[in-house]
Amino acid sequence: MASSSHSSNFPCAACKFLRRKCMPDCVFAPYFPPEEPQKFINVHKIFGASNVSKLINEVAPHQREDAVNSLAYEAEARLKDPVYGCVGAISILQRQVLRLQRELDAIHADLIRYATATCNCNEMPPPMGRNCFHHNSSGNIYHPNPHWNEPYEGNGRSDGGSL
Repeated sequence: MASSSHSSNFPCAACKFLRRKCMPDCVFAPYFPPEEPQKFINVHKIFGASNVSKLINEVAPHQREDAVNSLAYEAEARLKDPVYGCVGAISILQRQVLRLQRELDAIHADLIRYATATCNCNEMPPPMGRNCFHHNSSGNIYHPNPHWNEPYEGNGRSDGGSL
């Protein structure tokens, strides 16, 4: 559970913001410590202290911290994007996953086509333990796209773009 404000005699972030005395049975104290005032400010701005208090009391004690953290996350997302909140962030991430999956599928299909094309050529089969890709004298893999043979410098290495 989150730190309690009563051990240090400081009011919790909620009571401090609401300008009231933080009582020993304060429903907010375990979830809104004095060190995190912005967490309560955001939750209060979006949901209201009364609604948050009711929700905390209605949730099973072992689920309260998760519920408050979810409220805090949604409140922060709503402040950044008042229309969609965290659903907007989820939607953006889902679109990104789909785009990357399509890109991965296309690259995988290209690799299969290339491997099939190079393995079906009329040359001698590669030595045991090696794959079907042909190598040039520098050890770099030939790729069907001429730009794939250019050095890749994204990771600080210049290895010809080999996989």
